[in-house]
Amino acid sequence: MSEVRAGLSYRDAGVDREAANRAKRSIGALVARTLTEGVLSGPGAFGGQIRVPSGYRSPVLVASADGVGTKLKVAMRAGRHDTVGIDLVNHCVNDILVEGARPLFFLDYIGMGALVEGVVEALVSGMARACELNGCALLGGETAEMPDFYAPGEYDLAGFIVGIVEEDERLGAHRVQGADVLLGIAGDGFHTNGYSLLRRLLFERLLLDVNDGWPDLEATVADVLLRPHPSYAPALLPLLNDGRVHALAHITGGGIPENLDRVLPQDLSAHVDRSTWEVPSEFRFVMERGSIARDEMDRTFNMGVGMIAVVDAHAAEGIIGRLAQAGRHAWRIGDVRAGDGSVVMEDG
Repeated sequence: MSEVRAGLSYRDAGVDREAANRAKRSIGALVARTLTEGVLSGPGAFGGQIRVPSGYRSPVLVASADGVGTKLKVAMRAGRHDTVGIDLVNHCVNDILVEGARPLFFLDYIGMGALVEGVVEALVSGMARACELNGCALLGGETAEMPDFYAPGEYDLAGFIVGIVEEDERLGAHRVQGADVLLGIAGDGFHTNGYSLLRRLLFERLLLDVNDGWPDLEATVADVLLRPHPSYAPALLPLLNDGRVHALAHITGGGIPENLDRVLPQDLSAHVDRSTWEVPSEFRFVMERGSIARDEMDRTFNMGVGMIAVVDAHAAEGIIGRLAQAGRHAWRIGDVRAGDGSVVMEDG
């Protein structure tokens, strides 16, 4: 006689529907707090719905998608999951901010091998807090549980954002002029870039771990590496109405040289004076202990400059003052001159 086998269930295959449903119920209140005035749908809908805001003459929608990269490996190693959601939202907000757009809504994707209760809630909590800060609705998302695809305890994050701007108020290379000034706006650590290099140096070469102290700082390695990527939108959006800010460059992977050139016309070059700011100690430590050349550092990390504003020279000091009032330190970092669309890094 053939052997009678018990019927398989989805849980036998590694997917716990009950745990997933509990997680969804727990994040409903977090999502609800982010819903803005124009949102028509509620949590759990098949598709998020939002009205296009009124009052625009010729509105342009600006969209972007991004992830957090291998910074997630640090979060998993430290067991701290409430900051990478902030990173995800703020990185996406900054990417559309450089087009002059304010965010309308955000969508997320979380993929993991097996749902661990508390982890999804922490991830969404970070996203919800950042959405609230940016006035952006967390309009929907997807949590995919895929056993055998992700290793136990691992997950991935992706974010998708849509914002809006008047067509004639878009920022970019078409507005940059030869006499413009470059303003550096301070970053807050490594943000979300260079983490493959950081993990190789810190965990493999120097044999540090997440709970070890970071040399010369009253913080652990995890504290420094998981410092959230800031959003520059609350400070910068109020400055865009008078037309004195011509372009913005979000300093992410590729550093200043490979991001600032994205907002330059072909007949102008940006000259950045590296002597105008002191590189934060965490970058200096990585450069020294990793024996990393300065040019390599410049093309991997933000080096303490999270955003660069290309502005009308006559408005530069006023913009610096208004940014200070909004809690963002800024300074003159260089200027725009006749050239070939390149970024020239100088030392005084």
